[in-house]
Amino acid sequence: MHIPWLDWAKEIQAISQAGLTYGENGYDLERYEALRKISVEMMSYFTDTPIDKVTDLFANEQGYQTPKVDIRAVVLQDNKLLLVRERADGAWALPGGWADIGLTPSEVAAKETYEEAGYEVKPLRLLAVLDKKRHAHPPSANHVYKMFILCELTGGQALEEAGLETTGVGFFGASELPPLSLERNTAEQLLRMLELARSETLEVLLD
Repeated sequence: MHIPWLDWAKEIQAISQAGLTYGENGYDLERYEALRKISVEMMSYFTDTPIDKVTDLFANEQGYQTPKVDIRAVVLQDNKLLLVRERADGAWALPGGWADIGLTPSEVAAKETYEEAGYEVKPLRLLAVLDKKRHAHPPSANHVYKMFILCELTGGQALEEAGLETTGVGFFGASELPPLSLERNTAEQLLRMLELARSETLEVLLD
């Protein structure tokens, strides 16, 4: 869903943050700070979210603003995808989360799979890098790139108890996908990942 005001708020926020990072003139810095305040007020008004919370989640970074990176592990067993049930919304997603400072994308994929599902995996290859705004996800305050990494199951076992972020673990075929956490992945993406994982000749999916 395309929401113009959300795009405008994010662009104003990015411009203001870049200005605050590289600007030197005091008057210009004041103007960039005012722009940042406008972007926060827009987000707060249209989402009915307190100003303080919007500031913490939307406008608390320093330095030149860049997209956030979400990494998802694609793990197959008997042609079925490993999914975890997210505590946040009770729906299902590929194991994964935000990229961690100090870890490679492969290391994040393996770490998240073990922490969220209980399985040990060996990352094999990159399947896709997608721009979240070009897919059927709910609107997001962040500009997000999503990386999908094919991983080989090497050990471990499904978590028997709920984790900090997940409450269930399972393998699902293409025709039996459970309700999905659309904030994290769509059915179209999962079906495409199955196709890419089974092929050694298809190119990495971009955008």
